Amino acid sequence: MGFLCCCVPLFISPRLFSQHERDPRFIKPTIDDDSKYTTVGSIGMTVSNFGTFGDGFGVQAPVDQPSCEYPKGSGIEHLFVGGLWVGGKRDDGTVFVTSGARDISSLRDVAAGFEFTNSDDPNDRVAERSSIIDSPFYSPQAISHQDFIADFTDSNIVVPGTTIRIPQHEPINVSVHLESYAWNFPFADAFVILNYTIKNTGARRLNQVYVSLWADLVIRNINITPPRVGSPFYQHRSGDYVDSLRMAYAYDYDGDPGFTDNGLYVGLKHLGATPQANDQTYRVASSFNSWLFRDTSDPVLFSPQTDIESYQKQAEPMDRFLIDRVIKGRVGNFMTLLTTGPFQSLDPDSSINVVFAVICAGKFGSDDNRLDTEQSRQNLYTNAFWAQTAYDGEDRNANNQLDPGEDVDRDGRLDRYVLPTPPSPPRVKVIPSDRQVTIYWDRSAEESVDFISGKKDFEGYRLYRTQLGEDLPGRDLFSSFTLIAEFDSVNGIGYDTDFKFVRLAQPVTFGETALNPNTGQTETIYYHYKFVNENLLNGWQYAFAVTAFDGGDPEIRLASLESSRLSNVVRVFPGSPTPEEQRANGDMTEASVGVYPNPYRVKAAWDGNLERDRKIYFYNLPARSQVSIYTLAGDLVDS
Repeated sequence: MGFLCCCVPLFISPRLFSQHERDPRFIKPTIDDDSKYTTVGSIGMTVSNFGTFGDGFGVQAPVDQPSCEYPKGSGIEHLFVGGLWVGGKRDDGTVFVTSGARDISSLRDVAAGFEFTNSDDPNDRVAERSSIIDSPFYSPQAISHQDFIADFTDSNIVVPGTTIRIPQHEPINVSVHLESYAWNFPFADAFVILNYTIKNTGARRLNQVYVSLWADLVIRNINITPPRVGSPFYQHRSGDYVDSLRMAYAYDYDGDPGFTDNGLYVGLKHLGATPQANDQTYRVASSFNSWLFRDTSDPVLFSPQTDIESYQKQAEPMDRFLIDRVIKGRVGNFMTLLTTGPFQSLDPDSSINVVFAVICAGKFGSDDNRLDTEQSRQNLYTNAFWAQTAYDGEDRNANNQLDPGEDVDRDGRLDRYVLPTPPSPPRVKVIPSDRQVTIYWDRSAEESVDFISGKKDFEGYRLYRTQLGEDLPGRDLFSSFTLIAEFDSVNGIGYDTDFKFVRLAQPVTFGETALNPNTGQTETIYYHYKFVNENLLNGWQYAFAVTAFDGGDPEIRLASLESSRLSNVVRVFPGSPTPEEQRANGDMTEASVGVYPNPYRVKAAWDGNLERDRKIYFYNLPARSQVSIYTLAGDLVDS
């Protein structure tokens, strides 16, 4: 009889969220789609097809999605909910503002200020596409590594598919086409771009039009302090506005000290806009306003209750003196409104394009969070730079037109959303065995061409692995990786280590196929490199990734770029050989009995959310055996 001991520490971590103690899960018609959230980079943000972003800390099943989490897996959230505002005047002087979201304690089926709706077509959902060849959403029309596409309108007075009237809503008849963009490049994985095309579908001209991004920004680590505590959860953020960057930002002042540093900041940035052709007044600029959550008494920080008050917040922004007096360094539950305008007019059947970005960043340096110093904000500024660079694309001088020397791809038009590109990530094959893992990868990255420079600038490979104990809840996978090997071309750049240690004499194949992005043809994958990682522990999970990096571009002061560690990550368990494998290798010793993972932690990184996704693996058990389960304290749980 075999005997086996398994220690099982258990804990339960429930999540119920809102600004009051009630369940805020969506109770919307099924045609509404708030199930999409970004997954390719380090920021996980929900994007809906009814004018909102963020999920109000709703609880979804079987997978609870992020509202605006950065870094992914860290538990550091940055947003309750946000939405688009469109305001203006009709020819008779009537003021209007249509909003996608406003101050609200919890998201529910219908509420005033949530005025955009999608159609009643069951197929009218958020579409997804990707420029990544291996993605199931691959499309030649994709702009980024993960595009979301949605259409919504303010023309409905009832929620489509129901008889429920939208409270306090008078349509101005605008439709909105939203495309959001996210990338997995390490230098561009901390922001999501929101590209709004707003069309006047009514019969009347709209004048003095302002477009705003509104958000209830809050930065807390929900693994430390869950939102179910109610209003106190939201009272620890502060913020400011940087006019030169057209960016409003917020940060955790004193909510979860030491537990939000990796994602201390969140910013809303206006990237640019294109007015209708005959607009003579619009200039690319932004303005800032802020107020306390649902405050109706403060003469300055009052929450707007009517269209006139809302338009006032758009058209009469805070100046620097007022920001310094009532916003900067002040802690509380503040709302954020970032506005661009006015556009001279929006004629019937005409459109304007306005683009914003939601940007997250970790703290830089060691200054006290409450000081919000220039040094602390350096990562935020860097990420804002890359968001603006992505939007500008070929428009290097940001003058909204294609100038001589800017047409990189020579197609005669101004292309936006263009970034320097690291080499494509190699294709990887990972094979676990007894106390070791073998990693194979191909050489497709070596043929990568940078879009900006037009050069093949591949430099080398890096191999990463997670360490034991790095799979705890609240630890994001990206920061859990440790570099275990680097191989570099011999060309006077970098370490010049060469590839001879890992290069195979002959490439190998395992019969797999993939699409060749250069030819568009499906071809067999041949692996040209092999690395064996030894002295691992059987039964424990390890994650591996192989990246490719280039040599950088000193001419434009661009450091070496590396493909994402998350693009080809593989999780494996090294394990002892079966008795049959032992005998085949001439090993006649008795096969050992074991269990993994041991000790077992509830909510380990490899667990799913369903009962059948939480597993303990036993190996080499005899026909009759006894299994005993203990806590870490040595108490018998069951046998």
